Amino acid sequence: MTTEPTAHASRAEYTRRMNRVLNYIDAHLEHPLEGAELADVANFSRFHFHRIFAAWMGETLGSYVRRRRLEKAALRLSCGSHETVLETALATGFNSGEAFARAFKLKFGCTPSDWRANTPQRLAALAAAIGQRPGKQESNPDQVFGNTDQARETAFGDSDVSYLSTKETTMHVRIIDLPKTRVAYQRLIGPYGPAIGEFWRSTMAPWMHSNGFSEEACYGIGYDDPSITPANKCRYDACVEVPADFVASGQADTQTLPGGRYAVSSFKGRVENIADAWTRLMREWMPSNGLQCDDRPCFEMFYAATAFNPETGEFSCDICIPVKAL
Repeated sequence: MTTEPTAHASRAEYTRRMNRVLNYIDAHLEHPLEGAELADVANFSRFHFHRIFAAWMGETLGSYVRRRRLEKAALRLSCGSHETVLETALATGFNSGEAFARAFKLKFGCTPSDWRANTPQRLAALAAAIGQRPGKQESNPDQVFGNTDQARETAFGDSDVSYLSTKETTMHVRIIDLPKTRVAYQRLIGPYGPAIGEFWRSTMAPWMHSNGFSEEACYGIGYDDPSITPANKCRYDACVEVPADFVASGQADTQTLPGGRYAVSSFKGRVENIADAWTRLMREWMPSNGLQCDDRPCFEMFYAATAFNPETGEFSCDICIPVKAL
């Protein structure tokens, strides 16, 4: 009979292997992805991998890859890129523009060209929905750690490029180069929102404390756009900076955040307003400054012990968006 500690260790190992597969898929969406290849990445039996993947993810491998390709294409189309629809199709693993257009319309109910053209209206509707969201609380439901220390200075320099005013806050936006950063992470799959704060408190914080990383820089990576990806499929990584020689344990694994050019905005305000800040940065600031996202992940950077001020209810972080010219 399997003991509880042994069962926990086995599940942790499954989690690590499956996260590696998901990361590999996202990094190679433009290439053919064979089950045998992915089974080897996860070090699972080739014969059983499709069944293991479906049981773990709640969808078949083929469905997952197709969904991720379409979601990535939708995001590229939304980001103001001047690439053609065919170029988007080929960059996300489709062999022809016709096959891509059919699959895109089946999933999103419109053509890729219409999706791109309607991006401003779609983002405006999302921003309005955020602003009208019912049930906002006076207390902060998503605080990471309730430390009474005041928030420290944000991590990056203050060479301001411009300002962007949002509801209840004005943000400074800079364009800076960030170095590659090695992090340990644990992954949450499910709706964004209060669950993220609970994940940090109940899962990531104890792990950080036990490994001596409570004072290190933290990164929150939301990989998916909730207006595109189903809420129960959204992926979020809670990360902390670690030394190059660190070996992760349990459900944690390591990855390297790519460096390069980022638009960085220092956010300070109530957590319920941060989604509005992200939306306005994407919708207003980036196009007006001749920039678009590239394929590197966006993230929020903060120090967990000091990010939340319980006296004011404010959360402080740096919003980091990878950018390139239009």
